[in-house]
Amino acid sequence: MTMLICISWLPPIIQMVAIMLLEGTRQLLIRRRLYVESKAISPAKQTHAQILVNDYLANVTLQTDLLLAYSKSGLLQDARKVFDRMFDRNMHSWNIMIFSYVQNSLFSDAIGVFNKFLKRGFRPDHYTLPPLFKASLGVGDCYLGWMLHAWVIRLGFDGYVVVGSSVMDFYVKHGALVDAKRVFSDMLWKDTGAWNLMISGFGKAGRCAEALSLFRDMIAQGVNVDVMTIPSILNACVGGGDLMKAKEIHGQVVKSILFNEDVAIGNSLIDAYAKCGGLGDSEKVFQNMRNLNVVTWTTMISSYGVHGKGEKSLDLFKKMKDFGFKPNPVTLTAVLASCSRSGLIDQSRAIFCSIQSDYGFEPCIEHYACMVDLLGRYGHLEEALGLVQNMKLAATASVWGALLAGCVMHKNVKVGEIAARHLFELEPINSSNYIALSCIYESQNIWDGLTRIRSNMRELGLVKTPGCSWITIAGMIHKFYQGDHSHSSTKMMCEALDDMIRGPMLLNVFEQEH
Repeated sequence: MTMLICISWLPPIIQMVAIMLLEGTRQLLIRRRLYVESKAISPAKQTHAQILVNDYLANVTLQTDLLLAYSKSGLLQDARKVFDRMFDRNMHSWNIMIFSYVQNSLFSDAIGVFNKFLKRGFRPDHYTLPPLFKASLGVGDCYLGWMLHAWVIRLGFDGYVVVGSSVMDFYVKHGALVDAKRVFSDMLWKDTGAWNLMISGFGKAGRCAEALSLFRDMIAQGVNVDVMTIPSILNACVGGGDLMKAKEIHGQVVKSILFNEDVAIGNSLIDAYAKCGGLGDSEKVFQNMRNLNVVTWTTMISSYGVHGKGEKSLDLFKKMKDFGFKPNPVTLTAVLASCSRSGLIDQSRAIFCSIQSDYGFEPCIEHYACMVDLLGRYGHLEEALGLVQNMKLAATASVWGALLAGCVMHKNVKVGEIAARHLFELEPINSSNYIALSCIYESQNIWDGLTRIRSNMRELGLVKTPGCSWITIAGMIHKFYQGDHSHSSTKMMCEALDDMIRGPMLLNVFEQEH
């Protein structure tokens, strides 16, 4: 008697194995592999039951298909039961189990399976290693990542672009950019993803010149630039504050019809121009974009806020809602931050109070931090303290830090001590909190408090980090640290600055005399 499992009623996107059970010969013909999602798990279990009834567990291919079915459905406990009961595991079954655990962020379980894999005498292949690099990052185990890299070299898998990219990703995320660059240079073939990874890594690390150099090399070698490359390199431009470089990248976008229509790239251009000082260019990009999403509106609102144009942020916020876009929590953070920078207290209060009623979600930490920053900045310190103390969420360092900054500005000892005490608990080795409170004490001539803070800093081994600013001139970044006069042009720049300061003063004296 032939038994047929009929699954034709499943949704089109689900493909289930068609199994013909031949009772007389006990042979199983696999028509297709199991591609199962959660809605199809019941037929998968029915098939599993038929396999058990008909004693087909000795079939490794069928067991592996079941393992894949359960894994794709996210039922890892069932998958693990199948895996543990397999009489003979092939490489595919080990790889499925490792990959499934990593995909579901169960990194320790993935590493545990890999350890058993090695004890059984197996050697990893080029499918085994990439997810394990993610697992090493997930558990923060540098040693495991180094060991996996040794396996890559030993087995000769460094020629596989997926494996090489996984090694690079491991080093980039651990901040070992020299090692990442070495792996990148040794790769025989690099796809767009590998280039994007290196550009993004250098950009996030603040090494903007190297990120831009990689981008130029990428274009020179004829590698296809995709929609992920442009935002990465624009972020690098933002890190260096280089407006001309941002325009250079924009030129590449304009040349490509594909990129010119991409919303994510348009959003990145708006953000990059605004952070490099080109607000007018941000407005032009925004006005010329055909497709807008919530991120687009939010980015432009934030851009106005960064440049102190809170009224324009509010106007754009209203226009966004008029066009039918629903603000998300990030949008509201951008609006509140814009109001904070422009001193729009009443408008901020109204927006903050309407978050739940008008937009359907509770205020988050960022919203509270913006409100505390605004109230503290303009002297409403008692109101700001009350807001923090009545929060439904646990106040974070960003919230207490905003309150302490307002206390420094207005020399408020009482509230400042409360904010500082919470910050000392949350960030016990952050020297800036101690320095802020000492500034308040010094401004009010509270010398015993000042002495106590300095003593605490010495006991904790804390030192003040010098302030730093930088400017890009002719493609070269010049950095200046507080109290540091080592720059070769320091004397000339100080003299020029003195002339700039004296100029208006002398003109004023001249006008008064005549």
